[in-house]
Amino acid sequence: MSREHVLRPALWTAAFFNLAGAVPFAFPDSSMGQFAGLPTEVPVVYRAMTALFVWLFAGAYAWLAMQPTINRPFVAFGAIGKAAAFVLVVILWLRGAVPASGVLAMIGDILLALLF
Repeated sequence: MSREHVLRPALWTAAFFNLAGAVPFAFPDSSMGQFAGLPTEVPVVYRAMTALFVWLFAGAYAWLAMQPTINRPFVAFGAIGKAAAFVLVVILWLRGAVPASGVLAMIGDILLALLF
């Protein structure tokens, strides 16, 4: 099996994961936001900008998955971003700023980073 047979589905998964993952940032008082341990009282500008950033990456992963040739540096950039997001949440959890469920919500990011 070629590497692209693993990478393309992983990119589509990342696109879906980011689409769904933006929802708790946009609506932190939702059940998904609460599971992730997000504070409910957040100014709308921060919620909107964070959700937009996550949605933009969803689009980028989907676009990349559709390309005839996958741009490896962009995949590496995505892997770094996903791994960094997971590590950041783990550090915040260790400091008591995020509940363990927040780390669980980020498991998909580290798994995708490893696949990338």
